Amino acid sequence: MAVDAPQRPEAFDPAAFETFRFLAREIDDRGRVSLRYALDDEIEFVERFELPEGTRVSDADRERVDGILSLLHWAAGVSYYKAAAPPRVECEAGAPPPAAGQLLDALYSEGLGEFAFTNELPALPRPQFPTGAAVPSAASKDGASGRTLVPIGGGKDSVVALDIVRRVGAEPALFSVGDAGPIARTAAVAGLEHLIVRRRLDPRLAELNRAGALNGHVPITAIVSCAAILTAALGGFGAVAMANERSASHGNVSWDGVDVNHQFSKSVRVEGLMRAALAELGAEVDYFSVLRPASELAIARAFARMTEYHGAFSSCNTNFRLDSSAPAQSWCCDCPKCRFVFLVMAPFSEPDHLRSVFGRDMLDDEAQLEGFALLAASGGLKPFECVGEEEESRAAMRMLAEDPRWSGHSVVRRLAAEVLPRFRPDDGLPAEALALSDDHSVPAALMPTVRAILGS
Repeated sequence: MAVDAPQRPEAFDPAAFETFRFLAREIDDRGRVSLRYALDDEIEFVERFELPEGTRVSDADRERVDGILSLLHWAAGVSYYKAAAPPRVECEAGAPPPAAGQLLDALYSEGLGEFAFTNELPALPRPQFPTGAAVPSAASKDGASGRTLVPIGGGKDSVVALDIVRRVGAEPALFSVGDAGPIARTAAVAGLEHLIVRRRLDPRLAELNRAGALNGHVPITAIVSCAAILTAALGGFGAVAMANERSASHGNVSWDGVDVNHQFSKSVRVEGLMRAALAELGAEVDYFSVLRPASELAIARAFARMTEYHGAFSSCNTNFRLDSSAPAQSWCCDCPKCRFVFLVMAPFSEPDHLRSVFGRDMLDDEAQLEGFALLAASGGLKPFECVGEEEESRAAMRMLAEDPRWSGHSVVRRLAAEVLPRFRPDDGLPAEALALSDDHSVPAALMPTVRAILGS
């Protein structure tokens, strides 16, 4: 008997839609969240989050976290909005108050900068959110007191953030959306309570993508942050300590009058907007990035000393989905992220050690030269990946060129001879790249430990 072929979805025309609608949101007594959206009156979506196992939500809890749930609803909607990027939004479950509206205006415009640029849209999306009534700001929180939730992604940055929080005795627990291999391995090494949220996108979104919907990068860190803050509020945590570094505030390319930044929702600007929105909504959780003062190079220096995690972590987005157990299989060794992490760890590591972690020596592979050169902004765009500032890549290259352990490696020799001479001698000085910034919201009580770990 013949088997029917899968039905092909009807063609989807993004230009046919005028309005993205926020319909409703709810959380049940077991922490199961439903977020409802629609494009015009035609296509409805339901996104679901399952909060950590054992979560219980009373009526009093529901009222207490309603503002945070609202923020999660608004932030997570960007994944569905982008399918058509229509000019209007409607908030049928209540409009955001002013500070939350400013955050959303940023996430749905500059937060979609890479999406608009790579899809060759004529301009950034700039939907105007309706503004609800202002609400009294909550009292300021002290993120150095009480329990602290530390989101982890399986990479080096969250490990360093966790180490700082752990050293100040802030009773850390781990948080993640999902538990892919690098996350699970990192949590196992840390040996701490690990709160896992499951996110389930509406399957219809994938169908629309195959039928012609617009698709691309979204400000995912803002969505993860809202899920972490909701988990923290229901779990009795006083703070969420992110691992977003100084480098995340620097973009990739100037386009349509803005600095298009792959890491926009990790930037110091979005952190400030998020803090203001949470205060306005009455959230009883502090939110800050404990790594904000530091460059990726300074974080790599700290992480290089944390060898117990080196067999567990991975920052490679190409292989991250494979959920593999062997460290060498966790790195594709042929993408901008692999090159950048190798580059910034190398000045603080032995070649044999990095070869054992990554599975190969990328700085002795001439086929990698062009990719390393791009990290220094030597022609072309800075890669649309979570990589650091061009200046700190140059600083790492200068350090390696002077390091007898690395200076003879073929890629290092060519970077020193062919790439670094294109820049001024004072461009990419290691001391400047490693210095800590004062532009951050880290609680004062944490700063001595931040300086001790990241400053030397």
